[in-house]
Amino acid sequence: MDDFDRKILSALQVDGRLTLTDLAERVGLSLSPCHRRVRALEESGVISSYRAELDAGMLGLNFSAIVFATLLTSDRGTLEAFESSLVEVPHIVQAQRLFGDPDYMLHVVSRDLPAFQRLYDERLSTLPGVQKLSSTLVMKDVVSHRPLPL
Repeated sequence: MDDFDRKILSALQVDGRLTLTDLAERVGLSLSPCHRRVRALEESGVISSYRAELDAGMLGLNFSAIVFATLLTSDRGTLEAFESSLVEVPHIVQAQRLFGDPDYMLHVVSRDLPAFQRLYDERLSTLPGVQKLSSTLVMKDVVSHRPLPL
């Protein structure tokens, strides 16, 4: 990866809808070499996808919480069952396995506090292998969707 690749990645992180012509102009390449580089970055997996960032509040998802999950055991079966269950809960927008205690951190969005409480009681607390859940409410996003430092 060279400086041109980093410039391409930086530009696409800010605006993934750039045309190849605009991208080539921004990074100082002609169209064909820029296109080859983008294709190579996609094929290698450095660029994993393109998607739109949506405003949760504009969609009525005004409540956000971080839920910490501690599992009963950390054997492979329990971990796999828990992780595969997370995929089935659309309100979990990010899930990370952690070192130490707790085992997982889940970022959950919902319409409001009553909707979160129902989700917590009916779905999150019934996830396989859960010993303990604790949550904290998000007051505001300070840094989010930041491009990776290149």
